[in-house]
Amino acid sequence: MSVRLLATAATAAIGLTAAANAHIMLDVREAPADSNYKAVFNVGSGCKGSPTIRIRVHIPDGVVAVQPQPKAGWDLSIVRGKLATPYSDGHGGMVTEGVTEVTWSGGKLPAEHFDQFMLRAKLPNKPNSVVYFPIVQECEQGIHRWTEIPTEGKTLDDYKEPAAALKLTPKR
Repeated sequence: MSVRLLATAATAAIGLTAAANAHIMLDVREAPADSNYKAVFNVGSGCKGSPTIRIRVHIPDGVVAVQPQPKAGWDLSIVRGKLATPYSDGHGGMVTEGVTEVTWSGGKLPAEHFDQFMLRAKLPNKPNSVVYFPIVQECEQGIHRWTEIPTEGKTLDDYKEPAAALKLTPKR
């Protein structure tokens, strides 16, 4: 069985099939809760033939200790703010501020190419839940807002521009 077929089967098995059809999706769509995770956002195309020039990722509540990876040819900017849910720093203190948004800009990704944008972070301790990363993809002409999060009773398949989804599994 090919790697691509295995990946497709795994995605369908966890109910995140729409993410596979989105232009921006996570490379690995399942991770243990309360673990460190490398988020690899795959950008598969531009906006109706127009090159991508900016990727903006909103960091969901509970995703902390965010460290984006710089990308050659792109500027990296980080927005910091008050966290909705403070967390322990592991040394008796509480962390109340952190990264709330990461943006890569100034580069140019032709629509017919694909690339990856990465960050690492600590995931929330919420096994059997899904964390959504809303992403805005700006192109020279056009924009995609991959920000739709399913409401109760709906799935990613019900949306035109779903957010990137990560299923949190029980700790190993």
